[in-house]
Amino acid sequence: MFKKKQYVVLGAVLVLTLIVLNLPGGLPARLKQALGGLYLPLFGAASATGQLGKNAAANLTPRNELVRQNEVFRRENAELRLRLLQAEAATRENARLHQLLGWQTRAPWKLKLANVVLREPANWWRTVQIDLGRRDGLRENLPVLTPDGLVGRIGAVSLTRAQVILLGDPACRAAALVQNPARDQGIINAGAAVLDPSLVNLGFLSRNAILAPGQNVVTSGQGGIFPAGIPLGTIVDFRAVEFGLYTEARVKLAANLSALEEVWVLFP
Repeated sequence: MFKKKQYVVLGAVLVLTLIVLNLPGGLPARLKQALGGLYLPLFGAASATGQLGKNAAANLTPRNELVRQNEVFRRENAELRLRLLQAEAATRENARLHQLLGWQTRAPWKLKLANVVLREPANWWRTVQIDLGRRDGLRENLPVLTPDGLVGRIGAVSLTRAQVILLGDPACRAAALVQNPARDQGIINAGAAVLDPSLVNLGFLSRNAILAPGQNVVTSGQGGIFPAGIPLGTIVDFRAVEFGLYTEARVKLAANLSALEEVWVLFP
């Protein structure tokens, strides 16, 4: 059945062709021209579409190149983020050092900056070592402080390093004055809590001392080592001792002894 349809169509095409060829005069030429005008735009559109496809294929970036470019951009982005972090850290460090230097110019003492280079594991909360020594003019008992307050005093001194005995160590005592109307005086003598090195004891206060939490405590200048006016901390609480003969207070140190990076050595 299918083959008969093909034969019929083929016969019709042959008959149509013979009729067109036998038409008189220039009618076949005009018919060819009309048919050409009808199909030429279609052929042109097909040709243009084919060219656009070729151009699009030529402009497409291969997948491996896209992967490579993505990796480059990712690395550049990571590098820029690291640079930003470094810039932020440098800005914070500059601000901190600027604050230290500005504080140095305001302080009424001759000071020299030192870096903390070592903490002894067996004596973590009591001593540190700094990178200044005898060649820098250091000697025993020079006060050591930060912009927040007193840290301790110089202990042993070598040519290039020195040991700092921190407040709270029994070997580091400081004559103290409470900034209250009575100007009560006592001695910072030892740590008040084993697990909290930021607390020290202020002993030998008068039994009539007028104390209150939050009062500031500074050096009194009467101990022979630390000049007057260096901040020590603030009163936390207090109690009577020695059967009520004296008062003892706990003081929260102003300087953070657990996070020392730079300290200042005070010269007479």
